[in-house]
Amino acid sequence: MLTVSELSKTVEVTPDAIRHYVRIGLLAPSRDPDNGYRLFSADDIKRVKFIRHAKGLGFTLSDIKTIFEHSYEGQSPCPAVRDMIRQRIDKNRARLAELNALQQRMDDTLEKWKSMPDGEPDGDAICHLIESVM
Repeated sequence: MLTVSELSKTVEVTPDAIRHYVRIGLLAPSRDPDNGYRLFSADDIKRVKFIRHAKGLGFTLSDIKTIFEHSYEGQSPCPAVRDMIRQRIDKNRARLAELNALQQRMDDTLEKWKSMPDGEPDGDAICHLIESVM
């Protein structure tokens, strides 16, 4: 059995992360009857490693909790996992499209601004460069 500190070192996450996983129900440690310390098992090591891998694939802690629930109920979480990652991929593609459009606007604007003189505040304009693209 491992303490929070020992588990965090073993799985290379912060003790605060371990405590957070306990708070949100991803881990359910036992308690040492003598000192009340949380004690974690080899299964908890596997769970935290799973959490790290899933987060690395873009799954949220809420997603991971759902995956665990399916598994604990004896159901394959794989169909839900596929759906989750498809949705995440769709959202990422939409965000990337928005970012690419923003980047193009910024590049175009900077190119336009290269030929414009610096302006002085005159009471009507705050920054004529930004106002030139409004």
